[in-house]
Amino acid sequence: MSNIHPQRLYLLQLASANVPLGAGRTMEMIQGCYVIEMSNGQHILIDSGMPSDVPQPGQDESTVLKQLAALDLSPADIDFLVCTHFDIDHAGYHDHFPGAELIVQREHYTLARSGHPRYAGARSHWDHPELRYRLIDGDSELVPGVRLLETSGHAPGHQSVLVNLPQSGPVLLAIDAVMMERLFTVERKAWPMDDNEEQLRASTQKLLDIVEREQVSLVVFGHDGQQWKTLKKAPDYYE
Repeated sequence: MSNIHPQRLYLLQLASANVPLGAGRTMEMIQGCYVIEMSNGQHILIDSGMPSDVPQPGQDESTVLKQLAALDLSPADIDFLVCTHFDIDHAGYHDHFPGAELIVQREHYTLARSGHPRYAGARSHWDHPELRYRLIDGDSELVPGVRLLETSGHAPGHQSVLVNLPQSGPVLLAIDAVMMERLFTVERKAWPMDDNEEQLRASTQKLLDIVEREQVSLVVFGHDGQQWKTLKKAPDYYE
Protein backbone atom coordinates (compact mmCIF):
# COMPACT_ATOMS: atom_id res chain seq x y z
CA MET A 1 0.00 0.00 0.00
CA SER A 2 1.26 3.47 -0.87
CA ASN A 3 2.41 5.78 1.92
CA ILE A 4 -0.57 7.87 0.86
CA HIS A 5 -3.72 5.83 1.34
CA PRO A 6 -7.29 6.03 2.64
CA GLN A 7 -7.30 5.63 6.41
CA ARG A 8 -10.96 6.23 7.30
CA LEU A 9 -14.30 5.97 5.50
CA TYR A 10 -17.30 7.75 6.99
CA LEU A 11 -20.88 6.99 5.94
CA LEU A 12 -23.10 10.06 6.36
CA GLN A 13 -26.81 9.26 6.50
CA LEU A 14 -28.69 12.41 5.55
CA ALA A 15 -32.32 11.30 5.40
CA SER A 16 -34.60 8.27 5.56
CA ALA A 17 -38.16 7.64 4.47
CA ASN A 18 -40.61 4.79 4.02
CA VAL A 19 -41.61 4.68 0.35
CA PRO A 20 -45.05 3.16 -0.34
CA LEU A 21 -45.05 0.15 -2.67
CA GLY A 22 -48.79 -0.49 -2.73
CA ALA A 23 -50.87 -3.18 -1.04
CA GLY A 24 -49.90 -1.71 2.32
CA ARG A 25 -46.18 -2.40 1.80
CA THR A 26 -43.36 0.10 2.19
CA MET A 27 -39.63 0.16 1.49
CA GLU A 28 -37.22 2.07 3.69
CA MET A 29 -34.82 4.18 1.64
CA ILE A 30 -32.02 6.45 2.81
CA GLN A 31 -30.08 9.34 1.35
CA GLY A 32 -26.41 9.44 2.11
CA CYS A 33 -22.96 10.62 1.18
CA TYR A 34 -19.44 9.64 2.16
CA VAL A 35 -16.16 11.10 3.39
CA ILE A 36 -12.77 9.49 2.85
CA GLU A 37 -9.96 10.68 5.10
CA MET A 38 -6.54 10.19 3.52
CA SER A 39 -3.30 9.53 5.38
CA ASN A 40 -1.86 12.83 4.10
CA GLY A 41 -4.73 14.81 5.63
CA GLN A 42 -6.76 15.26 2.46
CA HIS A 43 -10.51 14.68 2.52
CA ILE A 44 -12.70 13.36 -0.28
CA LEU A 45 -16.45 13.94 -0.21
CA ILE A 46 -18.67 11.72 -2.36
CA ASP A 47 -21.97 13.43 -3.27
CA SER A 48 -23.67 16.13 -1.20
CA GLY A 49 -27.34 15.24 -0.75
CA MET A 50 -30.67 16.97 -1.33
CA PRO A 51 -30.63 20.79 -1.49
CA SER A 52 -32.16 22.71 1.38
CA ASP A 53 -34.56 24.52 -0.97
CA VAL A 54 -36.39 21.26 -1.77
CA PRO A 55 -38.86 20.20 0.97
CA GLN A 56 -38.78 16.55 2.03
CA PRO A 57 -42.04 15.88 3.88
CA GLY A 58 -42.13 12.79 6.03
CA GLN A 59 -38.35 12.39 6.17
CA ASP A 60 -35.95 12.47 9.07
CA GLU A 61 -33.18 14.59 7.63
CA SER A 62 -29.80 16.20 8.18
CA THR A 63 -27.45 17.98 5.77
CA VAL A 64 -23.94 17.32 4.59
CA LEU A 65 -22.81 20.55 6.28
CA LYS A 66 -24.15 19.44 9.67
CA GLN A 67 -22.62 16.00 9.25
CA LEU A 68 -19.24 17.45 8.33
CA ALA A 69 -19.36 19.83 11.30
CA ALA A 70 -19.94 16.85 13.59
CA LEU A 71 -16.61 15.51 12.28
CA ASP A 72 -14.94 18.89 12.90
CA LEU A 73 -14.79 19.50 9.16
CA SER A 74 -15.93 22.44 7.08
CA PRO A 75 -16.36 22.76 3.30
CA ALA A 76 -12.88 24.30 3.18
CA ASP A 77 -11.44 20.98 4.41
CA ILE A 78 -12.72 19.07 1.37
CA ASP A 79 -10.08 18.62 -1.34
CA PHE A 80 -12.10 16.55 -3.81
CA LEU A 81 -15.83 16.20 -4.37
CA VAL A 82 -16.70 13.08 -6.35
CA CYS A 83 -19.91 13.68 -8.30
CA THR A 84 -21.43 10.25 -8.88
CA HIS A 85 -24.26 11.89 -10.85
CA PHE A 86 -26.37 15.05 -10.71
CA ASP A 87 -29.72 13.67 -9.53
CA ILE A 88 -31.22 16.13 -7.06
CA ASP A 89 -30.63 13.92 -4.01
CA HIS A 90 -26.91 13.67 -4.79
CA ALA A 91 -25.88 17.15 -5.94
CA GLY A 92 -27.79 19.63 -3.80
CA TYR A 93 -24.88 21.17 -1.88
CA HIS A 94 -22.11 21.15 -4.48
CA ASP A 95 -22.04 24.96 -4.55
CA HIS A 96 -20.84 24.98 -0.93
CA PHE A 97 -17.48 23.49 -2.00
CA PRO A 98 -15.77 26.06 -4.27
CA GLY A 99 -12.38 25.14 -2.86
CA ALA A 100 -12.64 21.49 -3.87
CA GLU A 101 -11.94 19.90 -7.23
CA LEU A 102 -15.13 18.24 -8.47
CA ILE A 103 -14.67 14.96 -10.34
CA VAL A 104 -17.33 13.81 -12.80
CA GLN A 105 -17.55 11.62 -15.88
CA ARG A 106 -17.37 13.73 -19.04
CA GLU A 107 -20.39 11.93 -20.52
CA HIS A 108 -22.55 12.79 -17.53
CA TYR A 109 -21.41 16.41 -17.28
CA THR A 110 -21.98 17.02 -20.99
CA LEU A 111 -25.48 15.54 -20.86
CA ALA A 112 -26.44 17.51 -17.75
CA ARG A 113 -25.06 20.79 -19.12
CA SER A 114 -27.02 20.25 -22.34
CA GLY A 115 -30.20 20.97 -20.39
CA HIS A 116 -31.49 17.46 -19.74
CA PRO A 117 -34.57 17.98 -17.52
CA ARG A 118 -33.62 15.15 -15.15
CA TYR A 119 -30.77 17.24 -13.73
CA ALA A 120 -32.54 20.61 -13.63
CA GLY A 121 -33.70 20.31 -10.02
CA ALA A 122 -30.24 20.87 -8.53
CA ARG A 123 -28.65 22.70 -11.46
CA SER A 124 -28.26 25.96 -9.57
CA HIS A 125 -26.15 24.01 -7.07
CA TRP A 126 -23.90 21.96 -9.39
CA ASP A 127 -23.67 24.32 -12.39
CA HIS A 128 -22.06 27.19 -10.55
CA PRO A 129 -19.35 29.52 -11.92
CA GLU A 130 -17.11 29.15 -8.86
CA LEU A 131 -16.90 25.36 -9.11
CA ARG A 132 -13.81 23.68 -10.58
CA TYR A 133 -14.58 20.49 -12.48
CA ARG A 134 -12.26 17.76 -13.70
CA LEU A 135 -13.90 15.68 -16.43
CA ILE A 136 -12.79 12.05 -16.68
CA ASP A 137 -13.52 9.27 -19.15
CA GLY A 138 -14.15 5.81 -17.71
CA ASP A 139 -12.50 4.18 -14.71
CA SER A 140 -9.83 6.25 -12.98
CA GLU A 141 -7.66 6.22 -9.86
CA LEU A 142 -8.41 9.50 -8.08
CA VAL A 143 -5.70 9.07 -5.44
CA PRO A 144 -3.89 5.94 -4.26
CA GLY A 145 -6.50 3.53 -2.93
CA VAL A 146 -9.56 5.32 -4.35
CA ARG A 147 -10.84 4.16 -7.74
CA LEU A 148 -13.73 5.72 -9.60
CA LEU A 149 -15.74 3.18 -11.61
CA GLU A 150 -17.90 4.16 -14.57
CA THR A 151 -21.24 2.39 -13.99
CA SER A 152 -23.79 3.76 -16.43
CA GLY A 153 -27.35 2.47 -16.46
CA HIS A 154 -29.03 4.35 -13.66
CA ALA A 155 -27.72 7.46 -15.41
CA PRO A 156 -25.26 7.93 -18.28
CA GLY A 157 -21.79 8.37 -16.82
CA HIS A 158 -22.78 7.33 -13.30
CA GLN A 159 -19.84 6.56 -10.99
CA SER A 160 -19.32 4.04 -8.20
CA VAL A 161 -16.28 4.15 -5.90
CA LEU A 162 -13.88 1.47 -4.64
CA VAL A 163 -11.99 2.38 -1.46
CA ASN A 164 -9.05 0.24 -0.29
CA LEU A 165 -8.81 0.58 3.51
CA PRO A 166 -5.84 -0.65 5.58
CA GLN A 167 -7.86 -2.85 7.96
CA SER A 168 -11.23 -3.45 6.30
CA GLY A 169 -9.74 -4.02 2.85
CA PRO A 170 -11.64 -3.03 -0.31
CA VAL A 171 -15.05 -1.42 0.26
CA LEU A 172 -17.32 -0.82 -2.73
CA LEU A 173 -19.70 2.13 -2.70
CA ALA A 174 -22.20 1.10 -5.36
CA ILE A 175 -24.17 4.37 -5.12
CA ASP A 176 -27.17 4.20 -7.47
CA ALA A 177 -25.70 1.59 -9.79
CA VAL A 178 -27.12 -0.81 -7.18
CA MET A 179 -29.48 1.01 -4.83
CA MET A 180 -30.68 -2.05 -2.87
CA GLU A 181 -28.95 -5.30 -1.93
CA ARG A 182 -31.65 -7.39 -3.58
CA LEU A 183 -30.83 -5.71 -6.92
CA PHE A 184 -27.23 -6.98 -6.93
CA THR A 185 -27.87 -9.56 -9.66
CA VAL A 186 -27.59 -9.44 -13.44
CA GLU A 187 -31.18 -10.68 -13.72
CA ARG A 188 -32.43 -7.41 -12.26
CA LYS A 189 -35.01 -5.21 -13.92
CA ALA A 190 -34.68 -1.47 -14.36
CA TRP A 191 -36.69 0.78 -12.08
CA PRO A 192 -38.59 3.79 -13.46
CA MET A 193 -35.77 6.17 -12.45
CA ASP A 194 -33.13 4.09 -14.28
CA ASP A 195 -31.97 5.22 -17.71
CA ASN A 196 -30.94 2.03 -19.54
CA GLU A 197 -31.60 -1.55 -18.43
CA GLU A 198 -28.92 -3.11 -20.65
CA GLN A 199 -26.26 -0.77 -19.29
CA LEU A 200 -27.59 -1.24 -15.76
CA ARG A 201 -27.11 -5.01 -16.01
CA ALA A 202 -23.67 -4.59 -17.56
CA SER A 203 -22.60 -2.29 -14.74
CA THR A 204 -24.00 -4.72 -12.18
CA GLN A 205 -21.95 -7.52 -13.73
CA LYS A 206 -18.90 -5.26 -13.69
CA LEU A 207 -19.33 -4.64 -9.96
CA LEU A 208 -19.97 -8.32 -9.24
CA ASP A 209 -16.72 -9.14 -11.04
CA ILE A 210 -14.84 -6.50 -9.05
CA VAL A 211 -16.23 -7.88 -5.77
CA GLU A 212 -14.87 -11.32 -6.66
CA ARG A 213 -11.58 -10.23 -8.19
CA GLU A 214 -10.68 -7.65 -5.53
CA GLN A 215 -12.08 -9.70 -2.62
CA VAL A 216 -14.28 -6.80 -1.58
CA SER A 217 -15.10 -6.99 2.12
CA LEU A 218 -18.20 -4.76 2.05
CA VAL A 219 -20.59 -3.47 -0.60
CA VAL A 220 -22.57 -0.40 0.46
CA PHE A 221 -25.81 -0.07 -1.50
CA GLY A 222 -26.86 3.48 -2.26
CA HIS A 223 -30.35 3.70 -0.76
CA ASP A 224 -30.91 0.46 1.15
CA GLY A 225 -32.45 1.49 4.47
CA GLN A 226 -32.36 -2.03 5.87
CA GLN A 227 -28.67 -2.46 5.10
CA TRP A 228 -27.75 0.98 6.41
CA LYS A 229 -29.20 0.04 9.80
CA THR A 230 -26.39 -2.54 10.07
CA LEU A 231 -23.56 -0.26 8.93
CA LYS A 232 -21.22 2.00 10.86
CA LYS A 233 -22.33 5.58 10.40
CA ALA A 234 -20.54 8.81 11.24
CA PRO A 235 -19.04 9.67 13.62
CA ASP A 236 -18.09 5.98 13.59
CA TYR A 237 -16.01 4.87 10.61
CA TYR A 238 -14.38 2.04 8.71
CA GLU A 239 -10.60 1.88 8.65
